[in-house]
Amino acid sequence: MNCFDDQARMTDALNSQKFITENYNHYAGECATKDRKNKLMGILSDEHDMQFKVFSEMQKRGWYEPKPAPQQKVCEACEQFAQKESTF
Repeated sequence: MNCFDDQARMTDALNSQKFITENYNHYAGECATKDRKNKLMGILSDEHDMQFKVFSEMQKRGWYEPKPAPQQKVCEACEQFAQKESTF
């Protein structure tokens, strides 16, 4: 008996792709050689492409609708970034 519908499967796939890209990003930052980093960056790009395909399919079906951030939150984030950037 299958307990998951298409939406649940797609949600699982999207969450898995997010997890995978987070890890490849971490690993790419830890590479000891440029060749290894380039290889991981290529894989990371492929994984982001897969994530976007899943996201797009879910959005097309109305299963994933990110809400825009309120302008006030965007401004606060920009201010925080600018403050941190000035300390470098």
